[in-house]
Amino acid sequence: MAQSETKICQNCHNDFIIESEDFLFYEKIKVPAPTWCPECRMVRRMMFRNERTLYRRVCDLCGKDIISIYSPTSPFTVYCYECWYSDKWNPLSYGRNYNFSKPFFQQFFELEFTAPKLAQQKSNDLVNSDYTNHVGGLKDCYLIFASVNDEECYFCNYVSYSKNIVDGLRISKGEISYDCVDLTNCYNLKFSQQCQDCFDSWFLYNCRGCSNCFLCTNLMHKSYCIRNKQYIKDAYFKELEKMNINSREVVEKLKAEFVDLKRKTIKRATEGFNNHNSTGSYLKNTKNCKNCFDVGDAEDCSYVGYGNNVKDVMDAYAVYPTTELCYEVVGAGNPTYHSLFTYLPWAGSYLEYCINAFSNCHNCFGCNQVRNAQYCILNKQYTKEEYETLVPKIIEHMNSMPYIDKKGRVYKYGEFFPPELSPFCYNETIAQEYFPLTKEQALEQGYSWKDSEERNLKIDIKTEDLPDHIKDVKDDIINKIIECQHQGKCNEQCTEAFKIIPQELEFYRKMNLPLPRLCPNCRHYQRLKQRNPLKLWKRKCQCNGEKSSNNVYQNTIAHSHGNEPCPNEFETTYAPERPEIVYCEKCYQQEVV
Repeated sequence: MAQSETKICQNCHNDFIIESEDFLFYEKIKVPAPTWCPECRMVRRMMFRNERTLYRRVCDLCGKDIISIYSPTSPFTVYCYECWYSDKWNPLSYGRNYNFSKPFFQQFFELEFTAPKLAQQKSNDLVNSDYTNHVGGLKDCYLIFASVNDEECYFCNYVSYSKNIVDGLRISKGEISYDCVDLTNCYNLKFSQQCQDCFDSWFLYNCRGCSNCFLCTNLMHKSYCIRNKQYIKDAYFKELEKMNINSREVVEKLKAEFVDLKRKTIKRATEGFNNHNSTGSYLKNTKNCKNCFDVGDAEDCSYVGYGNNVKDVMDAYAVYPTTELCYEVVGAGNPTYHSLFTYLPWAGSYLEYCINAFSNCHNCFGCNQVRNAQYCILNKQYTKEEYETLVPKIIEHMNSMPYIDKKGRVYKYGEFFPPELSPFCYNETIAQEYFPLTKEQALEQGYSWKDSEERNLKIDIKTEDLPDHIKDVKDDIINKIIECQHQGKCNEQCTEAFKIIPQELEFYRKMNLPLPRLCPNCRHYQRLKQRNPLKLWKRKCQCNGEKSSNNVYQNTIAHSHGNEPCPNEFETTYAPERPEIVYCEKCYQQEVV
């Protein structure tokens, strides 16, 4: 069995460890060990995924106005969904012979500039949901992304099987919720996070089976509680009436109190349930998963972010049922088997170095924007025998004549696509959301950057002039350009101004909620900040006997380790310098469950 090795990352130049089980996986799929550390590899993959940056442009085939993830100033040919999937063009007409006098990635780059791009990643069953991306099964939705089977949802990411959600992030089977993060099967929640089976509540954190609760944390099957204190039903509603919780000024104060409340409550080291020998966060039903985040029903996976029903997958983001034996992939599934170094392999197998290989592609190498293709290299058709003879020669050529980028990074066989080949700038992709950089930092690291376009907007309403209460908002607000409170001075892709759409105004009135003060992009970034980074630190349990080690939290019962500090250690997404109180699973269960 191979031994663990310490390597120096080719990108950040920090040390990283390749574990012995990692070497076994590399041997299984016949690829060399990586030269980039796990975090740099994750960032590199994310730079190819534009989820939320949309533009207006014209389809280069039919000429109609479309919404696209490609800027109208980009050098690519872009087709609308209908044209891209039509028989009006043939992806293999852009095929070319392999040239052994050029590095592979240079040839792929040349192909990338000619093969027409799909304007949006979406299914063909959308109803009145044009301003979306990476979606399917939507009806009457607006500005929602990476979501499926939703109705009347607005300004959301990763929402599924839900209805009437506004400003939501990672919500499943929810209905009528506002400004919430990580909910499952919840109804009528506002400003809440990490809850399951809860309804008719405000400002809940990590609650299960609760109803009519307000500013509560770590509660199970409770009703009529305020700040974790039990009330009778009538007294509960009388207390809420006193608070004037429909005022923007009051809501902002309550949000600040909620942040402080979350800081003082105990956190579990790993969020999730039914996990065996797994590390990461937001895990459920996993076995032997290492450094995985937002992953469920998974086995033998490593360094996976956002995946479901996957097995034997390493270094991946957004992998769906069923993805198996894949490495360095993004957006795989339906099902995908044995795909390596590929972006959006969908319902295929044995794909390497492909981008957008849809609808039953098998045994393709270096293909771009193909569908129903087999035994193709650089979009050129080969026989099975020709393909199997040529691919090993290309791999050998990739090692003897590697691609070298402008920062001197070397790309042989076994590396994902160089960032220079991404069709998007760094701040157009999800890399900016999870690993934010300034323009100067991005350019220093060799990544491209898209400057904000001159908007020259005429602001109709300043932030400070918005009514405090929704009852004072007039119907003509939907025609007004409202100033974003950040005024473009943040690093959150601020649009500087925004409008209220009619459905949104109706929602705020129905829920008796004040108008937002931030543009949709800035609101999205505020929700992202409520979740921990995709990174693990080694820590000790902070249960110190009767209290937490910082004396902030008082334990409610005696723990198995008595009055002595808990000896348990773990890996967690809470960095050691953070103020939150982190307990091991055993101590947390004794306190909360």
